[in-house]
Amino acid sequence: MKKIIGRILVGVLILIVVAGASGAFYFKSYLPNTVAPQSFPQVDGEIQVTGLNAKVDVYRDAMGIPHIYANTAHDLFFAQGYVHAQDRFWQMDFWRHVGAGELSEMFGAGQIETDTFLKTLGWKKTAEAEWEQLSPESKAILQAYVDGVNAYIKDKEATELSLEYAILGLPILSPDYVIEEWTPVNSLTWGKAMAWDLRGNMGEEIERAVLLKTLTPAQIKQLFPEYPQDHPVIVNKIGDGNANVKQDFANDFDFSSLPLDEVQRNASLLDLVLGDWNDGIGSNSWAISGKLTDSGMPYLANDPHLGIQMPSIWYQVGLHCIEKNNECPFQVTGFSFAGVPGVIIGHNDKIAWGFTNVGPDVMDLYIEKVNPENPNQYEVNGEWVDFESYEETLYPVGGEAVTITVRSTRHGPVISESYGPLKNEGEPDDKEFVPFKERAGVELPENYVIALKWTALTPSTPFEAIWGFNKAENWEEFREAAKNFHVPPQNLLYADVEGNVGYQMPGDIPIRKNGDGTLPVPGWTDDYEWTGFIPFEELPYTFNPAEGYIVTANNQVPPRDYPYLVTYDWDYGFRANRILNMIQNAPAKIDIAYLQQMQGDSYDANAEVFIPIMQTVDWRFPKPNEAIAFDMLSDWDYQGRIDSTPAAVFNAFWRAFLINTFNDDMPEERYYPDGGSRWNEIMRTMAQNPNDPFWDDKTTKDVVETMPDIMKKSFSDGVAELESIFGKDISTWKWGDMHASTFRNGTLGESGIFLIEDLFNRGPFPTSGGEAIVNATGWSVRDGYETNWLPSMRMIVDLGNLNNSLTVHTTGQSGHAYHPHYDDMAPLWANINYYPMWWNLDSIMNDSEEHLVLMP
Repeated sequence: MKKIIGRILVGVLILIVVAGASGAFYFKSYLPNTVAPQSFPQVDGEIQVTGLNAKVDVYRDAMGIPHIYANTAHDLFFAQGYVHAQDRFWQMDFWRHVGAGELSEMFGAGQIETDTFLKTLGWKKTAEAEWEQLSPESKAILQAYVDGVNAYIKDKEATELSLEYAILGLPILSPDYVIEEWTPVNSLTWGKAMAWDLRGNMGEEIERAVLLKTLTPAQIKQLFPEYPQDHPVIVNKIGDGNANVKQDFANDFDFSSLPLDEVQRNASLLDLVLGDWNDGIGSNSWAISGKLTDSGMPYLANDPHLGIQMPSIWYQVGLHCIEKNNECPFQVTGFSFAGVPGVIIGHNDKIAWGFTNVGPDVMDLYIEKVNPENPNQYEVNGEWVDFESYEETLYPVGGEAVTITVRSTRHGPVISESYGPLKNEGEPDDKEFVPFKERAGVELPENYVIALKWTALTPSTPFEAIWGFNKAENWEEFREAAKNFHVPPQNLLYADVEGNVGYQMPGDIPIRKNGDGTLPVPGWTDDYEWTGFIPFEELPYTFNPAEGYIVTANNQVPPRDYPYLVTYDWDYGFRANRILNMIQNAPAKIDIAYLQQMQGDSYDANAEVFIPIMQTVDWRFPKPNEAIAFDMLSDWDYQGRIDSTPAAVFNAFWRAFLINTFNDDMPEERYYPDGGSRWNEIMRTMAQNPNDPFWDDKTTKDVVETMPDIMKKSFSDGVAELESIFGKDISTWKWGDMHASTFRNGTLGESGIFLIEDLFNRGPFPTSGGEAIVNATGWSVRDGYETNWLPSMRMIVDLGNLNNSLTVHTTGQSGHAYHPHYDDMAPLWANINYYPMWWNLDSIMNDSEEHLVLMP
């Protein structure tokens, strides 16, 4: 939300200058102490609510988690909508504006460029089509939920809904903003936002094509290595298919002048509102059968990795039909999205399930020839056909309406238009503008655009599958529900109270006539069309595998001889390998304490590879701290704990090591290495050849560097960076401090104005773990060590005693700044502690802080 910064900055400066001390008082005292509590909802006593059929009980436990008990499915989901709006309406309101491409209606003209791209993707139109296709049962769930949301927000002042509206309503921001009623489409668009967040390999597709301008196909293969043979796959054996594929980076098309940098930039506009995409974003999950556990029953563990944010992306909730029957079949608890009915991840009275991202290749970029004599047409098999086009109008708050034209081809929306680097006509005052047609270095079609084909733009919603999981009672019903999970494909992990464990990969995975999805392809013939999707029955699955466990960590799903292409861009399996090793080498029967230890494991397999290599190098340390720091690595157990100095030393070295090895080879900064499992595997392979050309520093003349040379420079650079961060006292160099987590409000919390940021942001919290580690707390080689994505929650389900299950998520249940449950989970999360995931009503009532009764 950086485009908001300018308006906030000017406005706040004016306010402070004009108001002086009273302006600071307004932000530091009046807003926190007087305005913020206005938004704290009533959570005790009785409220009469129009729209309910009967009494609903809402018990909130010591962590503020609501457990809802209702007589009918209608009332259950109505109440869920009501409590979501009580605690998280600002978050919901912001997300619906993202999904609809209407951010400028909240934040003004600075968001028009982002809205234009969102409107081009057409999430709202897709969601409108999905609503029409839903079954009557699904429509009833959504409508009940929507009615509950609107029952809460009706007739309330904006500041009664959230403190953020007080800032938004300042005269210099968006005082004319009007909160609208919630609709079913608002809920459905959130599925599109999550599909984008877990979108897979479009970034790699663009990166490969851009790098081919300056690197050879052989070098590209080196930078995108195959999945390692010594790391595990999720499913070792499944049935046969019928479509063999092979990887081939050498495409017949010349990419040297394609505007792929701009396509990447357009895609990155959403990173500002949904968080940066990173190949570490994914998750861990594992299910362990009773033959390996202390109870003789399965455990299921899950920790989804998503971008850091405030409040948490998750809202924990229990949904209980007082009498479970065909009309009210829900007894479920777990994690929901504020804005969507049901439980996304969790367990019911019979089964438990978890998600990790598959990351399949379900997005392809098509280069479309445009008719030079008629820009409203593009070529299909030698004939000119009309673009599909329609107009969208944006209504920025406080500004004039803006009309845009959205164009699509048979493949999907055109995502490369209307941005500076693609235009052939510059702005009148842009003296440095060079028309794109003059910048093109090779002969290409006189005019062309780039269109996106993506499974998420075909109407389908994952939420029908979710509601199926919520009421499924066995493996067969779970798999049947999974057939409705089209996008984004997830690794669905399963366990049940009968002692079974299972896994299913669902989703629409395209079969291509030609090509492998790794590079953009010509769109003017049928040569690169999708011919269908992998049949559900041939998608990877397993049930009660002989080894007694299933591990998923975004690693390769199918067996190595699987005949269909899912993707080449898997996570490279360092986390999966470590999880597998911990299960196989458990000192005793696996219990909940050991599972907690596993989820908090910060073992750095990368350090295990490189520290022994470093110890073979002939070192000459010019500074005392370098020698001391290097000696500390010898006794390190490779755990990246909060208080670890060796972890700080190694990660500072590693950052410099990647920078010094590759930055001189990359065409521009956005393609510099950023860390993660892919770069770990690249370096692990390169370490076998100390004379690999990539080791040479191209900025030096008359010398060819080898791996030891780069190691020495990088270690020295890393120690120097640590001294600049902490000073020369090595005892102060702690990994947790340099890798701390600060939870920032995704809108106003990134204003750049401390008076506003202090209202909403919390932290820093010292943080353990790191990239490609089971305790997966991401950081950026390009930007620094601060945690930028993380385990967004941790859950351990005990199928032998559901009431014995444990969990934690990142910040707190409440989205209201200064509420007691706004950030009370953050210290627990940072220290890898847990709280009970209550199931039995007696336990819920004994731990409850409040009891709200909703009456019709």
